[in-house]
Amino acid sequence: MSDQPTVQRYSNAQVVTAEQGLVSCDVIVHGGKIIGLGRYDAPRHNPAGARVEEIDLSGLVIMPGVIDPHLHLGHGKDIARPRVPADAATESAAAAVGGITTFIPYLMSTEPFETQFDEVCAVTQAGSRIDFGYHFIISTEAQLAGVPLYARDHGVTSFKIFMNNRGGEGSRLGLPDIDDGYLFRLCEAAAAHGGVVCPHPETIEIAWVLRERLKQSDPEGTGGLATWNASRPDFVEADAVQRAAYLGKVTGAPVYIVHTSSQAALEAALMHRRAGSRVTIETCPHYLTHDETWSGGVVGKINPPLRTAKDREALWQAIADGHVDTIGTDHVHRDIASKSASVWDASPGCPGLETLLPVMLSEGHAKRGLPLERIAQLTSTNVAKAFGLSDRKGRIAVGMDADFAIIDPKARWVLERSHLKSSAGYSIYEGQTLTGRVIHTVLRGRMIMRDLQLDDHAIGGGRYLHRLPV
Repeated sequence: MSDQPTVQRYSNAQVVTAEQGLVSCDVIVHGGKIIGLGRYDAPRHNPAGARVEEIDLSGLVIMPGVIDPHLHLGHGKDIARPRVPADAATESAAAAVGGITTFIPYLMSTEPFETQFDEVCAVTQAGSRIDFGYHFIISTEAQLAGVPLYARDHGVTSFKIFMNNRGGEGSRLGLPDIDDGYLFRLCEAAAAHGGVVCPHPETIEIAWVLRERLKQSDPEGTGGLATWNASRPDFVEADAVQRAAYLGKVTGAPVYIVHTSSQAALEAALMHRRAGSRVTIETCPHYLTHDETWSGGVVGKINPPLRTAKDREALWQAIADGHVDTIGTDHVHRDIASKSASVWDASPGCPGLETLLPVMLSEGHAKRGLPLERIAQLTSTNVAKAFGLSDRKGRIAVGMDADFAIIDPKARWVLERSHLKSSAGYSIYEGQTLTGRVIHTVLRGRMIMRDLQLDDHAIGGGRYLHRLPV
C-alpha cells in the first residue's frame, strides 16, 4: 500500500452518523481513525499543518463499512478454512466490491483450534484486503473444553453449533454427532466466558422422516426448490430455534440465530426474546429476494431452503419493525459445478459478498423505502454489538475506525458476471437491475476500492480482530 496521507477530508457527502442519522458534514480522518465530523477546522484537526488529502464525494453517501457476520471462507470446494493466501485475496476482493470492510468467517475442524489458529490467521492476513475475525464451530469435547482459552487468548467469543449433526448427518462436513446435552454445555461455557452461541437450527430427526417420504414420491428431485423446502420445512427450523433460545435463557448465554429463513422461525425467536432470552436474529439477502418458485432451480439450493413468498414478506416486515437485527451473507464460494446434480445431491449454499449491500440498497431502500440509517444498523452497527467489535467498528463516530462504504444510492446498474470477484464465479442476482451501488470502499482510512476499481496493493492489509466479551 502507498503511504497513508496524514489527514483526510471527505467532503460534500451525506453521512450516516451514529448520533444524528443522515447529515451533511465533513468526515476527518487521521491515522486510520475518525477524528472529526462537521466542517474541517485546520487548527483543531491538523495543528501540525500536515498534508491534507481532499476527497470530494459530491452526490454520494458515506455509510459505515459493512461487517459480514456469516460466511464460509474455504479452499476450492472445501469450506472448512482458507489454505493459501489467495483464498482470502479473492473473497476479500468480492467483499470490498460490496462495501464490506470486515468479515467473520466460520472456522470448521475436529482438531482443537489452538493447534491451528495461528496458521489460519497468518494465511488469512497474508491475503485479506479487509479486517477479519473468526467464529469457531464447536463439535468435539476438546473444542468445548477450549472455550475459555479461545475467548481469553484468541479473542474468539462466538461459537457455532450444528444442531442437525445427529445420526451421521454431519459426516458430509466431516463433523461428529452432538445432542442437546452438548448444546446445553456449550451454552454454559459461553455464558461463563463472555461468549455467544450461534446455533444452526434444524430438528433433523423430523427432516429425515420428511426426506424419505419425498424421496419415495420424487426420487429424481424434479420438484426442485419446492421439494427441497418441503424436505426441511419451516417448523423444523422453528422447533430448533425455540430449543436453542430457551437453553440460552436457562444458562444465561446470548444466542445468535443464524440465517433465519421463515416466518415460523422468526416468531419462535421473538417469542423467546419477549420471555427474556438474549436473542439476536440474523437473516440473509437471498431469503429477502428469492423463494421456492425461483426459475434458477437447483442453483438456489441453500440450507435452510428458500421458503415461500409469504415468508419473504414476513422477514421484510420484521426488518421494518426492528425485529430482525442483522444481515449476513452465508457466503459459500464453491463454483457452479457444485450445482450440477439433482436437488437431492447438489451442494447447498450460494455466494453473496459482492451483493449484500447493493441488494439491501436496491430491494430495501429504493423499493421499500427502508432508511439508510436502518440498513447501516442491519449491516454494520448491530453486527459490531453482537460480536464484540463496537469499540472500533460499526459506526461513523469520532474515535472509530475509518471504515466506509461510499455509495451512490441512485445508481442503476445491471449485475453482470464480469463484475464478480469471488472464486464462485456466479451470482443468483446475475442479470438483475439494481438501484444503489458501492463506488468506493475505505478500510481504516485507505481506499481499497476507488471508483469501482480494486487496489491490489490492499492485499495483505487486513488485520485480525481480537474481539471483546459480549
